[in-house]
Amino acid sequence: MPRGDYLGEFEQMILLTVARLDDDAYGMAIMEELQARTGAEAAVASVYASLDRLKRRGFVTSAIGDSTPERGGRAKRFFTLVPAGVVALHRSRRALDSLWDGLELDADGLV
Repeated sequence: MPRGDYLGEFEQMILLTVARLDDDAYGMAIMEELQARTGAEAAVASVYASLDRLKRRGFVTSAIGDSTPERGGRAKRFFTLVPAGVVALHRSRRALDSLWDGLELDADGLV
């Protein structure tokens, strides 16, 4: 697999969260769902930087929603996982599963 095809851990978490949220995947919702499911606290800037990078790589698309009064008339940008993103997630999972296959670790190292 060429170097640029690998997903980092945070990118995988972002893509999986976008998939999980489906039509409700916008920046703050992604950040909140990620934190709720993993306990990981991510800065909103990190979430948006990853989303922009994933969009440039062709793994997500985005669209502007309607403006809302609770956001001062500003619109949300919604993200959608596309087939190339699903392929990238599966590829990453297969690579990690292959590395884990037959390996047992405890807190001190190899078992």
